[in-house]
Amino acid sequence: MSNAIIPASHRSAPLSWGEGLGVRFSGRAVRLAALVLLTLLSLTAQAQKGATGAHDPSTIIKDGNKYWAFTTGQGITSLYSTDLVKWTAGPRPVFQNNGYPAWINTAVPGFGGNFWAPECIFLNGKYYLYYSCSSFGSKVSAIGLATNVTLDPASPNYSWVDQGAVIQTNNGSAVNAIDPAVFKDTNGDVWFTYGSFFGGIRTTQLDAATGKIINQGNQFAVVNGNPEAACLTKNGSYYYMFFNRGACCNGVNSTYYIMVGRSASPTGPFLDQSGVSINSGGGTLVLNVSGRYVGPGHAGILTEGGTNYFSHHYYDGDDNGAPKLGLAKLTWAGGWPVVTRDWAAPGRYEIGTSAGLAWEATGCTGASGQPIAQAARTSLDCQRWDFTSLGDGDYKITSAQGGLAVTVAGCSPTNGSLLQLGSYSYLSCKQFHIDRANDGGLVFTSLNGGRVVEVPNAAAAGQQLGLFDYNGGANQRFTLSSGALATADAQKLPSVSIFPVPAERGGFTVDLGAANKPAATTVAVFNLQGQLVHRQTYTAQQTKLAVEATLAPGLYLVRVQQGAASATQELSVQ
Repeated sequence: MSNAIIPASHRSAPLSWGEGLGVRFSGRAVRLAALVLLTLLSLTAQAQKGATGAHDPSTIIKDGNKYWAFTTGQGITSLYSTDLVKWTAGPRPVFQNNGYPAWINTAVPGFGGNFWAPECIFLNGKYYLYYSCSSFGSKVSAIGLATNVTLDPASPNYSWVDQGAVIQTNNGSAVNAIDPAVFKDTNGDVWFTYGSFFGGIRTTQLDAATGKIINQGNQFAVVNGNPEAACLTKNGSYYYMFFNRGACCNGVNSTYYIMVGRSASPTGPFLDQSGVSINSGGGTLVLNVSGRYVGPGHAGILTEGGTNYFSHHYYDGDDNGAPKLGLAKLTWAGGWPVVTRDWAAPGRYEIGTSAGLAWEATGCTGASGQPIAQAARTSLDCQRWDFTSLGDGDYKITSAQGGLAVTVAGCSPTNGSLLQLGSYSYLSCKQFHIDRANDGGLVFTSLNGGRVVEVPNAAAAGQQLGLFDYNGGANQRFTLSSGALATADAQKLPSVSIFPVPAERGGFTVDLGAANKPAATTVAVFNLQGQLVHRQTYTAQQTKLAVEATLAPGLYLVRVQQGAASATQELSVQ
C-alpha cells in the first residue's frame, strides 16, 4: 500500500521490463473510493471463485479447515476458503463499527478506520495480526498488533485483544511504518519487515513471545528505490526478499510489479541475479502484468503438502480493474523463485476423475462432435489429452486421437452444457483455466462464463462431462497422469497490452511492450463465433500498432502474432 503522492504531470511512462517505474496515484479520497468501487464491480467470470475482492492480502493462514486472508479495508476485512478455490467474505471486520483502539487516534491524527496491508502469523498458540494505520502523503503512521486464539468468528473463544503499537513514525522519521510482514526462521527467530516508498524497507527482530520489536534501534535497511509490500522467506540456505515497485491502486492503470533479491542473512544485503543490491535499485523480476492480471502486488507464501501457493492481489483487466486475490504456483530453479499461474506443465496426460475413471472421447474415432465422458481406463489415445499452455493458467486441451479440442457444445455457458470434441479456434468455449485445490485436485474452468467441468452426479462410466456452478465436490476435481509423449508449449508474447479499454468503434492500439523485440507483427480480430473480422500486418520497426478497424459494439478476441509466438486477449468495443 502506497501513500506517496506525485503530480500527474510528473508521472513517468512505463519503462522496460524489470526497471523501476516510480509512478504514484494521487488523492486519498479518490483512491479509497476507487478501491471500494472496483471491489463492487468484481462480478464477471474468473478463475478463483466467490468473494475474491481483495487488496494488500496478508499471507494466507489456516485455522482448522479454513484458510484466511486479511485485507485492506474498514476495520480490517477478510476472506476465507475451505479449498483455496472458492472464497467467502469474512462475516465481520476485526474492529467492528469503527471501534478500533483509542491509541491510534493519538498516533495517527485524523485516522478514519481504514486499515492497510494486514499480516497474520501463528505463534505461541495464538494468531498475531499486524495492521497499518496511516495518513496519506506523510510518514505519520503506526503498525499495531492484535491477538486471538482462533480466527473463527463463530467460536465462543473468538476475541481480538489489542496489544498496542509495534512501531510508530512521524514526518521526521527515516522510514514509514506501513506494510508489515513477519517471518519465523527455521531456528525460531522471528523477523519483522516494514516500510514503503517513503524511506524504503527495514527489517528488525521480534520477541517471539510478545510479537514486539526487541530493539527499536537495531534495524537494517534492506530495500530502497521506491519499494513497498515486502515479504521475507527462506529456501535452502538463502533468504529471499520479495517486494513491489511501481504504482498500486489505479485499476488497469496500476504499474505494480513484484521483484526479489536473496541473501545469506535475513538482514541482507539482498542481491538480484545480476549481483546488484536491491538497496541500490536492483531486483529480479518475479511477476508483472500479463493479460488480465494487471499490477500484481503484496506477495505471500503458503506452503502445504509440499506445494507453495504464491498469494498476491491483481487488478482484473477483464473486470474494470477490480482488485482480486490471486494464487500462483511457486517453485525454485537454480536457487531462484519461479512464479507461474500454470498449474499443469504442457504435455500429454490421462485425466482422472474422482470415480477412478478417465476422460474419454466416446467412440474413440476422434470425430468432431464426439461426447467426452468418463470411462474405465484403457490407455488408448482417445483417453490421452495434449495440454498446450496459453499463458496465465489458461489451456487448450486436444485429443491425442485426431487432434480435436475439448469444446463446450454450442459454446453455451449455462449449467448443464456438455463437453465434446470440436475444431480448435480462439473461442473461449474451447479454452480452460486450471486451478489447484488444497487436496491437489485440479479444477477446470471454462473461459466462457466461468463455470467448471463436472462429472454430473459423480455418475458411473459413460457419463458425459458438462459445466456446472462450482460447489467444491470431488466430481469437479481431476488429476493428471503423465503419459509417454510430450507436446510443445505455445510461445507467448509477454507484456502485450491493448488500449483504450473499452475500445472505440474506429479501432484501438496494441502496445507490444519492451519485453518483445520489434518484429513483423500480425493483428487478427475474431468475433465470438470465431470468424475473422479484421487482419493487419505491421513492419518490424513498429512497437505501437494502430489498428484501424470498424467494429460494431460487442466482445472480440484479438490475436497478436510474431512468427510462432502470440498473445490473445479479449476486447470490448463500445
